[in-house]
Amino acid sequence: MRRTILKSLLGTALFALLHLCLADSLPAQTTHHTEQLVEAALLRAQDHYRAGKLNEAAGLLRGFIVSQPDSPLINHAYLYLAQIHHDLNEPERALDYLDRIAPDAWTPQASLLQARLLLGTADPLTATDKLLQLDMSTLTLAQRQQRWLLLSEAALTREQPLKGVFFLYQSLLTEGDETPEQILGRCRIVIGNHLSQQDLEEVAFMYQATPIAALANLHLGWQALAAGHKELALQQAEKVLQDPAGRSFHDEALELLAPLSDSTTFQRAIGVLLPLSGRYAAFGERVQRGMQMAQESFRPPIPVRFIYRDTAGDPGLSAQQLSDLAIRERVLGIAGPLVGVAAESAAIRATRERLPMLTLSQKEGLAESSLYVFRNSLTPQLQVRALVKAAIEEFGLTELAMLTPETKQGELFADFFEQEVRRQGGNLVAAETYTVDQTDFRRQVRLLRGLDPDALDEEETEAQEFDDHGNPVLFEKEPPPFQALFLPDYADRISLLAPQLAFYGLENVQLLGTNGWNDPNLLRQAGAFVEGAIFTDGFFRHSPYPFIQEFVANYFELYGEEPTVLDAQGYDIGGILLHLFTEFNIRTREDLRRELSTVQNYPGVTGATGFDFTGEADKILFLLQVQDGAIVQIN
Repeated sequence: MRRTILKSLLGTALFALLHLCLADSLPAQTTHHTEQLVEAALLRAQDHYRAGKLNEAAGLLRGFIVSQPDSPLINHAYLYLAQIHHDLNEPERALDYLDRIAPDAWTPQASLLQARLLLGTADPLTATDKLLQLDMSTLTLAQRQQRWLLLSEAALTREQPLKGVFFLYQSLLTEGDETPEQILGRCRIVIGNHLSQQDLEEVAFMYQATPIAALANLHLGWQALAAGHKELALQQAEKVLQDPAGRSFHDEALELLAPLSDSTTFQRAIGVLLPLSGRYAAFGERVQRGMQMAQESFRPPIPVRFIYRDTAGDPGLSAQQLSDLAIRERVLGIAGPLVGVAAESAAIRATRERLPMLTLSQKEGLAESSLYVFRNSLTPQLQVRALVKAAIEEFGLTELAMLTPETKQGELFADFFEQEVRRQGGNLVAAETYTVDQTDFRRQVRLLRGLDPDALDEEETEAQEFDDHGNPVLFEKEPPPFQALFLPDYADRISLLAPQLAFYGLENVQLLGTNGWNDPNLLRQAGAFVEGAIFTDGFFRHSPYPFIQEFVANYFELYGEEPTVLDAQGYDIGGILLHLFTEFNIRTREDLRRELSTVQNYPGVTGATGFDFTGEADKILFLLQVQDGAIVQIN
């Protein structure tokens, strides 16, 4: 792999240089025809080299050398031939071509290739001398890194592994063609195959707070475990886990720790994975507030700890932290994560550790993925189910339509709505979509009404009529072919859309919405156009339920503001877990998984909650309606 990369880079660099020289260095008396022949030969050689036809490329270059011995490009041709014979594993021939390069034409590139070839001919001492003589100021960053790597190879060949580690450390500090992960892969080989225990201890001390030290400590830990020194192995594992520079090796450190832990003993604790920094920090902090309130409100006879970890919304970090909580902290369960990608990676790790996880993520398919994953979240499916049931069973609205945004979430709501209407015996009469930047919805409304979207408006084509009082009637409005219209979007978009629905003839249709409607701005901006609209939400702070009023009052007293749905979800997820520890004798993770699977009608502030056979939340949501310019609960 490394040879292929170097080959490609060297080939590109050499031929770029050849083209420059063709343009600037050919003698003025060289005929145009000769220039064309030279350039054509070199370009063919380049094409053959890139295609992996090394012998063909070498033949063309040798022909160039014979036919153009006085060309200013002759030294570059020698260098290119040296590289080709290196690729063909013919180091002696490659060195012969390097020796033909004029001293004043010698380049850092030639010196690095020479050192690599000398290593190939088992002459590491000369290779080291050549590399140490290189003037670092003349090298690019990539060449400097290559120099350190070659010095490391030479040191290992000379059986000087500690020097080899030093040179690898220098290459790790230098940006180049090899990534830090690739260089650490080299370090792993040196540490695992070339260092004695005393060398490992020296490396761990000399390179403290670096990934190299973490690798050395990890290897010392495995050696201690193999020798039966469990306490020493535990110390080495903890060093890696506590060292920020060793993050890449946390999973391996946890693997070392696993056989050192008592698999039958657990803390009476729940690990909590939330984004407490980064772009999602405000959301994570809301959930944490709710969980902290739950700890104050629900106190099991034997206390239960919540151990918080900041995922920063990072999927890799979330998985690592879950393993850490499972193996080091020996927690009985996990609450969170909140962000979809983080929850997905954590769910995989939770299954591997057989650790029950109650997540708040809205990402579809999480609960179905594992027996150990449960989800308590306000999902599109829950909202649609509650909304369609209310429309059909309580309001007798069986003829429905939908107008949805062309977004991933809009498509999800549309799919669920279509399925649920059919499942509950309704009829989906019409369905249209609109773009996220759309401001004029005339076409969509006319299509929903079954009218020609390209025709002129009715008021422009029908004769004007007058009512009994002599007032002009601009046009007769045909009743729409449906009773209710589903609009799964947010308040700002609904405020733009709702007035146009009325203007284009849909003012007598029952509007149905989602939790995105539950916003004071909706009433201020849309006013009478959303009067009577019905929508769902997972939390309603103005609910008449006494326990919700108490939660809102306590939250306001504590934080000086009203709670959001995230605060309420955190309160409920904490409450569910603490309730189970109060009611049942939970000693193992399997105990907690079993009791979570049996939760039904938990009286949460986000609605009565249970879990179905897949671990998905089955909740009674809040059904809300705009009445006399205010949002009220109607269920």
